[in-house]
Parts: sequence; C-alpha cells; structure tokens
Amino acid sequence: MIEVALRHAYRDVAVEAAFRTPARVLALFGDSGAGKTTVLNAIAGLLTPSAGRIVLDGTVLFDHDAGICLPVARRQIGYVFQDGRLFPHLSVRANLLYGARARGRDGADFDRIVDLLDLGALLARMPAQLSGGERQRVAIGRALLSAPRILLLDEPLTGLHREARDQVLDHLVRLKLELGLAMLLVSHQPAEAIALADEVVLMQSGAVLDQLPIDRFAQRQLGR
Repeated sequence: MIEVALRHAYRDVAVEAAFRTPARVLALFGDSGAGKTTVLNAIAGLLTPSAGRIVLDGTVLFDHDAGICLPVARRQIGYVFQDGRLFPHLSVRANLLYGARARGRDGADFDRIVDLLDLGALLARMPAQLSGGERQRVAIGRALLSAPRILLLDEPLTGLHREARDQVLDHLVRLKLELGLAMLLVSHQPAEAIALADEVVLMQSGAVLDQLPIDRFAQRQLGR
C-alpha cells in the first residue's frame, strides 16, 4: 500500500498530488510536465516536498507536519532512471553487485536476477559496450539486488527503439509475475501502462485528474 499527499513547487510546475492504492503495479500517466517525476523523486527522498505525507506499507517516509523525512538509504526503494545511470568504469557484474552491497547484502539473489533479466552473456562487458535496452536491464537488475520494497521506474523505455522497448517491457512483466514486486511506473505511453500496471493515476499540470483500474484505463484509451 502506498499513500501520497504532497504539495511542491518545482521550476514552472506546482505539484499537488494525492492518491492511495494497494495495487502491486501503479502507473503515473500523463504528458511531460505533468509532475510525475516530481512525485517519484519525493517518494525516493530525492526531493523534500513543501507539504504533505508519504507512507509505504505502513512506514512513514515523509510527514511535513510531524517533521519526519527518512533518509534515502533508509527508504528501501529501488530507482531506475530514464538513462539507466550505470557506473561507466564498472563491468555489468560489478554494477549489479553494487546494488547488493549498497544495502549490505551478499548478492545471494544474483543468479536469479541475472537469469530473469537474461544478463548472463553480458556480465563481463562494460556499459559502453551495451545497447540501450541492455543498459536498462542492467539498471533494473542493480535496483532489484538492493532488495527494495518498491521499484520506481521513471520512463524506463523512453529513447529505446521498438524491439528493445518491447524486450525491456517483457522483462518487467516477467518480474511482476515471478517476483511479485511492487512497482511504480512513470509513463506517457498508454501501451506501457496497459501491459504492466494494475491501476493508473492520471496527472496533468501537477494535479491528479483521476485514478482508474487498468481495464477502465484501457477502455478509455481505446475509445479515443
């Protein structure tokens, strides 16, 4: 269960968003500038909202009135950025293991994550030797090996060509089914949300317009 109620002024967007859901995979959907990434960064602890409260599975991550703002390291959140942000001087194997070590883990799930993301043939490569889709799969694996309570995905398929985008999306669906991991996806592509999410929060100009189960969201998109 995630509960978000926040206000924050960021550049030219004033975000005021509130939603709560038990959905395993939630999509924040809207055009660029809607405030989706601001919400994601607030959940991760990368920015401190002007006001509000954020709760994940009963743990208060942020409460402005109570003076609570958990440090990033204590939130147990995995974050996959649009550009992957791999360490360029580390091999794929070392990038993956960094995720485990950052949380003080021994990498016991390494082989399983490598198998789920089909990374076995890439372990000795450097990030510069990877395609865009391969880099994103490594970034997802690194985040998973930190044993997060929720995986935040900020437009993880943007900029990839069609085949790579489909491959990464297929792997995310596989992770959802086999790991049962909670995810929060930021996207402006209806097909991505429909393929992965259980519920969708529609955002526009920093505000929540609606919150829909995925079947109603799909019907609305098909009716356009």
